[in-house]
Amino acid sequence: MIAANSSLKSNNSNNNNSNNLRWLYLGRLVRSFVTSFLTVIFPVYLANLGYGAALVGVVLTVVTAASAFLVVMVGLGSDRLGAKPMLLGLAVLSILGAAAVGLSPSLVVIMLAGGLGGIGRGGAAGSGGAWGPFFPAEQKLLAESSEDKVRTKAFGTIGFVGVLAGAAGSVLVWLPDWLSKLHISAVESDRMVFLLGAVLSIILLLVTLPLRDTAKGVRGSAWRSSSTGSSDPVGSGDSASNSHPAANSNPGGRRDSPIGTGQLIGRLSVTNALNGFGFGFLGPMLTYWFHVHFGVGVGKLAVMYVIVNLVSALPYLGAWRLARRLGAVLAVTVTRAGSIAALLAMAWVPSFTWAAALFALRMALNSLGVPARQSYVMGVADSRHRGKVAAISALPSQLSSSASPAIGGALMASIADAPIFGAVVFMTANLITYYLAFRNVPPPEEATPSPSANYQEQKVP
Repeated sequence: MIAANSSLKSNNSNNNNSNNLRWLYLGRLVRSFVTSFLTVIFPVYLANLGYGAALVGVVLTVVTAASAFLVVMVGLGSDRLGAKPMLLGLAVLSILGAAAVGLSPSLVVIMLAGGLGGIGRGGAAGSGGAWGPFFPAEQKLLAESSEDKVRTKAFGTIGFVGVLAGAAGSVLVWLPDWLSKLHISAVESDRMVFLLGAVLSIILLLVTLPLRDTAKGVRGSAWRSSSTGSSDPVGSGDSASNSHPAANSNPGGRRDSPIGTGQLIGRLSVTNALNGFGFGFLGPMLTYWFHVHFGVGVGKLAVMYVIVNLVSALPYLGAWRLARRLGAVLAVTVTRAGSIAALLAMAWVPSFTWAAALFALRMALNSLGVPARQSYVMGVADSRHRGKVAAISALPSQLSSSASPAIGGALMASIADAPIFGAVVFMTANLITYYLAFRNVPPPEEATPSPSANYQEQKVP
């Protein structure tokens, strides 16, 4: 009878987790679709209101600061209150933010609504929507709803969904132009698009409601020790990790992480700061580089980015196979090395077509490593502090990426390929430090399981 009850509870838990994954995928789909067109239209809307470049820059800075603040609050709140309340709150803010931007003529309201509503701050091509205030809570719940063996597959699936949804949503960028043919002013057309975003964000709220917070803790973790001693193989202590009863159903309060939370955040902060500097040299600067280097216009660039988004989608689905074959850290290292090589080659090719092809290759290789990297961090993090780890470790990247565009722009006056070379230098430094920092810290699915570890294979929908 006890065995039957245990089996029933296990099946119910797996069903709940599978349902969670499906709702998380739907949430990412809606969010990526909506944000992909609102982020592009937001600065254009400010320009149509009559604001100059300097003031637009100030607004985007405020939006970035508000987004960074929310990332930290959501990360900490996810660990204390659960991921679902944070995701519900952000969905409500998305509705109110888009509606306020579309209805209010006040610049102050637009700034606050844009920042709190997650408008005007988007990810790069092929990012799959893995950015912004939703990120810490979503990552935490995604990891908790997946068994270790299929966690990377779940991260790859949600990235695939996000990339395709983002590519589809970018089509609505042309909606204001279409509305202008109906003799609707540019400002009113933009406002109608923001109101459409608010309506679609209601769907985001609805698909968030069925989610369930899970206290999976360390069940099935290879890091659990069958003895009463510590399960920390690298000896990096975090005394706070051993005192929370909700995180560990076994007596003794053993933590389920191979590395202390503080040490993990410290290492991620260093590597993410270097990656942020590298990414900052790209982004809008890369678009400008294509324009200056090859003399291409907006039309060709728009087509290129749509193709890049589509090419970047499929690798997300194969990332788990590569991680299983090479191990998560080596998979991230190899794919990043390939993406850096493709980026560097862009500076030497003679035509836009070749450069665009190399850019697509770079983004495809990058997409191949993203799920492994995200899944790895959630896998080695203490299950009680996943939101905190995701939030705080992301801040250095946001800060450093805001500084390098100005540096790259200044250097382009004397070195035409400065954005490419600057990105390569910092991304190579990131690659080396990442491998050195984590090569000896395997995630649970790559560790030798203890005799008491009891894995149950879970299918990822």
